[in-house]
Amino acid sequence: MTDTPETRLDRHGIILPVPPAPVATYVASVLSGSLLVVSGQLPLLDGKLFATGKLGADVAVEVGVEAARYAMINVIAQVRAAVGDLSRVRRVVRLGGFISCVPSFTQHAAVMNGASDLAVAIFGEAGRHARSTIGVPSLPLDAAVEVEGLFEIA
Repeated sequence: MTDTPETRLDRHGIILPVPPAPVATYVASVLSGSLLVVSGQLPLLDGKLFATGKLGADVAVEVGVEAARYAMINVIAQVRAAVGDLSRVRRVVRLGGFISCVPSFTQHAAVMNGASDLAVAIFGEAGRHARSTIGVPSLPLDAAVEVEGLFEIA
């Protein structure tokens, strides 16, 4: 059996959800040439937010890491919905992470590793990416984390 993103999802016990629909005036993804931009995804698990609140106050770093992982699962679900086959991903070019946190919080990178580690686990070397991670005062629906992505598609 060939090692593909789909087989890696299976190996990690991940079943991609039906991608969440946009909640405002935007689209979930845009394919322009060979680049796919995926709009920010929240950490939804079974249709409900996995984590709400602020890191450094009422959300522990470990919970933030898991929230970033669930947000990345939703990013990957959007990729599959947009291009049909995850094997078409040539490269995860960039991930952007938004961490809802108190002003004194400094562990943004650790939280965002939940998304980055999953990108590498599912896409292998093609999952290694550039990244920006910032702290913000709030996110939609009081989500603790939001993740967006840029992918090169074959």
